[in-house]
Amino acid sequence: MAEYKLLLPSMGEGVMEATVITWLFNEGDQVKEDDSVVEIATDKVDSDVPTPVSGKIVKILKQKDEVAKVGEAIAILEIEGEGGNTASEEVKAETSAPDAATIQAIEEPLNSTATSHVEFSGDLYLSPLVKSIAQQENISESELKTIKGSGLEGRITKEDILAHVANRGNAVQQQAAPVQAASTPAVKAVSTPATTISTSAGDEIIPMDRMRKIIAENMVKAKQIAPHVTSFIETDVTNVVKWRAKNKDMFEKREGEKLTYMPIFVKAIVKAIQDFPMINVSINGENIIKKKNINIGMATALPDGNLIVPVIKNADQLSLSGLAKAINDLAYRARNKKLRPEDTQGATYTISNVGSFGNLMGTPIIPQPQVAIMAIGAIVKKPAVLETKDGDVIAIRQLMFMSHSYDHRVVDGSLGGMMLKHVHDYLENWDLNTEI
Repeated sequence: MAEYKLLLPSMGEGVMEATVITWLFNEGDQVKEDDSVVEIATDKVDSDVPTPVSGKIVKILKQKDEVAKVGEAIAILEIEGEGGNTASEEVKAETSAPDAATIQAIEEPLNSTATSHVEFSGDLYLSPLVKSIAQQENISESELKTIKGSGLEGRITKEDILAHVANRGNAVQQQAAPVQAASTPAVKAVSTPATTISTSAGDEIIPMDRMRKIIAENMVKAKQIAPHVTSFIETDVTNVVKWRAKNKDMFEKREGEKLTYMPIFVKAIVKAIQDFPMINVSINGENIIKKKNINIGMATALPDGNLIVPVIKNADQLSLSGLAKAINDLAYRARNKKLRPEDTQGATYTISNVGSFGNLMGTPIIPQPQVAIMAIGAIVKKPAVLETKDGDVIAIRQLMFMSHSYDHRVVDGSLGGMMLKHVHDYLENWDLNTEI
């Protein structure tokens, strides 16, 4: 028999660690190759970790709610034969330096707020994420050395440095203020207000779950970072409704997929982004990063009431049929907790379908580090004035409101409004003979 160390696998660019939610097997249980053995959570999604080998779990190294690094051993299995991985392989996987793309992916969103030019000596080991947080919060090397690390060999983890930031005294905050005043104020994690909220008999206190805490923190940060402006437009989507009604049964029979309105909306948004590529940007300090790829985030409500935003990668390269399949796949896996961490990364623009809840319009919050988001309202039959060669007439049309929220640091009303108008035009002039 041989010993095999089950390592936490790589979970996508920029994801360096995960928290154990629950073990699906106990010590002493037999597992088969590709069995999901543990559920883990990153700051994006929950997912399962399968075992690449068959064997018996003899030791669980990371218990519920403990944090593991990518490449770190989380369990030991007993397997047939004399093979298996070694401790040296484990250490190599854990301590290997991330590539430049990974570091950039981690640091980019953090650098979109205030950063300083703090440098650290080589004898102080810091992960790229911890280093970025330290630079953002203006933590010096001498101050870092006062933090007791809970990671491997006493290394400082993300939780260690965030806890330190939360407990820093007023003197440290005042010392950092002159540096922050020259640029965007540093964003602090969401916290409970100092005021005490009274309760009455019968009130129920419900602790936030992990995902709700993440959503709360991200929404507070997004509102603090970006000055939001919203434009509205009402669009006649009668042609879109007629086209879908004509094609949905054929498409489902041919592809085994539902044909919703979402791929049509995404197609129109992609075309408008191609017309106005400065919507497809993010901000890094005083630099604007113009994105090459068009990756559309799709806000998706989950059965537990939470929200997640899976990403349609390279949406500009997909046909209507391809968009329909990608959207259905992401929505299904989101609602059934089957998303991978990489499925929620890399969005450059987001769409929110508030009409699916019967709402006419909404003003969603721009997810960082994007600079714009579009909300699609409910499609409603209304009387409308139509211009014809014989004069104006009143007809029953399918109308829908859209709202476009954008970051006024880089998107002015003209750009944000024209982008919205182009989406409007593409939908109003939808060709009834469009093939799918």
